[in-house]
Amino acid sequence: MALIHTARDVVAPDYSPKLETVLQTAEFDRPTLVVDTDIVAENFRALKRGLGDAAVHYAVKANPHPEIIARLHAEGCGFDAASRGEIELCLAQGIRPRNISFGNTIKRERDIAFAHQAGITLFAADAEEELHKIAGAAPGARVYIRVIVEPNGADWPLTRKFGCAAERVQPLMQLALDLGLEPVGLSFHVGSQTRYAHMWSDTLAQVARIWHDACDAGFDLTLLNIGGGFPGYYGDEIDGAEPYAADVMAQVRALFGPEPQIMAEPGRSLVANAGAIAAEVLLVSRKSDTDLHRWVYLDIGRFSGLAETEGEAIRYQFETPHDGEETGPCILAGPSCDSVDVLYEKRPMPLPLSLAAGDRVIIRGCGAYTSTYSSVGFNGFPPLDVRVI
Repeated sequence: MALIHTARDVVAPDYSPKLETVLQTAEFDRPTLVVDTDIVAENFRALKRGLGDAAVHYAVKANPHPEIIARLHAEGCGFDAASRGEIELCLAQGIRPRNISFGNTIKRERDIAFAHQAGITLFAADAEEELHKIAGAAPGARVYIRVIVEPNGADWPLTRKFGCAAERVQPLMQLALDLGLEPVGLSFHVGSQTRYAHMWSDTLAQVARIWHDACDAGFDLTLLNIGGGFPGYYGDEIDGAEPYAADVMAQVRALFGPEPQIMAEPGRSLVANAGAIAAEVLLVSRKSDTDLHRWVYLDIGRFSGLAETEGEAIRYQFETPHDGEETGPCILAGPSCDSVDVLYEKRPMPLPLSLAAGDRVIIRGCGAYTSTYSSVGFNGFPPLDVRVI
């Protein structure tokens, strides 16, 4: 099977023989994500080389499979948890609480208390009420304030829902002090799938101004959490993991100096290319005799793992048994009876004309944000199965 490129001069990542063997020869009775933890480990090492002395905390939400967590723990990775469930998962793998941060700015007070009692000391916040919850449930905890940053061209911006405006940072830090907490720094997210390191420059400049203003106001800041945004490969050219991370760190040090502890929370970049989904074509049809596009329906859709096709932001790479043959544009859709279960329509996907029901399709770059988005039994279709090798 040959990779179908959607852009010129794109070099696809190498796929491990182990992963390829399973994808091509195993029997699957439902859509299945296959993940190679050797690739996850290689991705971590490359990113860590580029990030240098930064603390790497894997964003568990990207793919919380216990074997992935265990492999990254063995590599010396820390973990960013967004919920009590993710914290419990990490603790069950023997991860020390000091290597876990509670990075969601929206938390139940009883979950904060659970984390505090488990020994976790580092929490995120972006609002007064959240600080009051942390102070009540985790007295004396270290907190960092998440700030809103302007969009930078990331494929999946993460603005508005999380963070606070620049003018609210210092009042929140002062409130944290008044409540007996320790405000240690700032966090932000440059946007998921920020494909080039140079795209960080404006965001880092925004945060640097906030950081230095807070320091000048007398706040003792020691931690800068640069979040995620490190990209995975989806057919468009991206910078390599190590040079990308090294470039970002060079920008960070130039703006913030050598003193702050830097923390990063990669998710997608560690697991995306480590996994692929084996799916099946259910139907190929045309809506009319004059229709220019075929409709190709798969046994996996937006509700069973491919939620990131929302807005066609993430364009997965597809392989079929007929690659190399003549292709034509297709509207790609999932199997459910929901009319929004359409994957690619604005930019139809070029797929072989000979594609037919029963053909196996391999969907690349699916190690991140697929199994976690898979619903439980929507329309009676089973959720995405996962095999870790």
